[in-house]
Amino acid sequence: MSTPVLELTALERHFASPGGTVRAADGVTLTVGRGEVLGLVGESGSGKSTVGRCAVRLDEPTGGTVRINGTDVTTLSRRALRPLRKDFHLVFQDPSSSLDPRMTVGAIVAEPLRLHRIATGEAARARVAALLAQVGLRPEHADRHPHELSGGQRQRVSIARALSVEPDLLVADEPTSALDVSVQASVLNLLADLQRERGFGCLFITHDLAAVEFLADRIAVMYLGQIVEQAPTRELFADPRHPYTQALLSAAPVPDPVTQRSRRRIVLSGELPSPLAPPPGCRFHTRCPLATDRCRTEIPALRTLPDGREVSCHLVTDDGTAPDAAASPSRTIPSTRTATR
Repeated sequence: MSTPVLELTALERHFASPGGTVRAADGVTLTVGRGEVLGLVGESGSGKSTVGRCAVRLDEPTGGTVRINGTDVTTLSRRALRPLRKDFHLVFQDPSSSLDPRMTVGAIVAEPLRLHRIATGEAARARVAALLAQVGLRPEHADRHPHELSGGQRQRVSIARALSVEPDLLVADEPTSALDVSVQASVLNLLADLQRERGFGCLFITHDLAAVEFLADRIAVMYLGQIVEQAPTRELFADPRHPYTQALLSAAPVPDPVTQRSRRRIVLSGELPSPLAPPPGCRFHTRCPLATDRCRTEIPALRTLPDGREVSCHLVTDDGTAPDAAASPSRTIPSTRTATR
């Protein structure tokens, strides 16, 4: 079995604040295989972006380990990490703020080639032209500045820059959320095509369930700084085991009108608790329609079930039998109303 391009083990990222310690990521363990797309989903504030930034060492982990291609990079100095940075890159959520407005598109895409001493001069210009063509931009775009491009074009520049040194790992942090709906699909198709052609591993961070279903091979579901379920995409959508995953999927519309009208949505009470003071026991128990006394006091372990998926829930039995959050009538509504998450 090949070495994963990314391994996070018990990753923690805590921030000091005037109100106490913010536990943005609290014991996250996941892997991204070579050539695999792992989707990381969850509500805003669940810690997804923090995990992505720690994976590429833009944020310093408080605890745990980060391995890239089997090398522990958790505590490497900036100087020791520099030659390894060509192996992993991050595509930011907002291309407007992640591209230098003073640089031309050609200079932006060529910068990693220069910094890693891969190509300069005419060789770099030829490589930039090929990269721009690969992401669907014209040669004349190389002479333009970011403000002269549309949002979709700027995100394509970000992708070209990230892939210019042919990394083994791409971390895509909400790469379509800042784009118009009309161009989101084209960017997703571009990522899918490039991933198949180049074979890089990808940690795809999003709150868009339709996007993650389209792009990801496996999905990790995150809630309040912790992973609560991991499974292959098709299996997770067909049979979610954790009550939180069930609630997330029930809130997403389906394209079949008959199915949409007949399904029931799970309504979660209250808001996402503060990471400053996460609830005791299972962190989801304050909103779970099926919570028991055990859920309120005992932290559930992330267990591997017989079918290979992982889940963190006391109510899921050892043979994988899952509770049905939709069976709680006080927490469901007909699909003709709008569910809140």
